[in-house]
Amino acid sequence: MGVYLVSVTAQDWSRPGEDGYGDIAAPLNTELRRRGLPPYEVPRAVRDASGRFEEKVSPSMDGFVVLCRTRLTDAELSALLGWSVLVPFALEETIVLPVGTAYSGEETVVAGAPQVLALAERLADAVALPVEALPAGENLALSRWFLDGGAERTARTRPGPWTEDRDAAFYAALYLRAAQHSIRYGCPMTYS
Repeated sequence: MGVYLVSVTAQDWSRPGEDGYGDIAAPLNTELRRRGLPPYEVPRAVRDASGRFEEKVSPSMDGFVVLCRTRLTDAELSALLGWSVLVPFALEETIVLPVGTAYSGEETVVAGAPQVLALAERLADAVALPVEALPAGENLALSRWFLDGGAERTARTRPGPWTEDRDAAFYAALYLRAAQHSIRYGCPMTYS
C-alpha cells in the first residue's frame, strides 16, 4: 500500500462518488466559468494504457524540501507541493474547492501543470538531474529506476549533485514527469 501519484482517466474524472472525481470536476468547472475560463474535460484518449501515470510516493521528502527551500520562494514551494489535483492547463493562481478527499482533507487545491513544470525544471537544473535518462510513460518506471539500479548506473556516467541525495532527486524527477505527463496527455493528476 502507500500513496501514489496517478493520472486520472476521462471516465474516472466524470464519475461522481467514491470511485470517481466528478465531485471535484463539477465545482472546478463552476469556478473556471466564474473566472471566465472554459470548462475542463479530460480527453477520451486518456483511457489508453499509454496515457496512464502511476508512481509510488515513498522515499523521505526531507532532502527535497531542503532543496526547495534553498531554490524556491515560499509561494513557489506552496505552488509545487500544495496541490491535491494538478490540471494540464495554466492557472493564474491555485483554485481551492470545498470538496475533501481521503488525501486532501476538507479542501481540494487545484494547480496548473505548466506552473508546476516550470518549478520542477528549475529544481532539476539545480541538481543537474539527467532528465534525458529518466524513464517516462510506464507505470512505476521512475520508482523502479531509482530503486532497482537505473539511477546508480546512470550516476557512474552522469555524476553530479543529483547523486548526493537520491530521495531529493526522485522527487525532482517525480514532479517533473508528472507535470509533463499531465500536459502531454491533457489529464489531471492526483494522489491515490
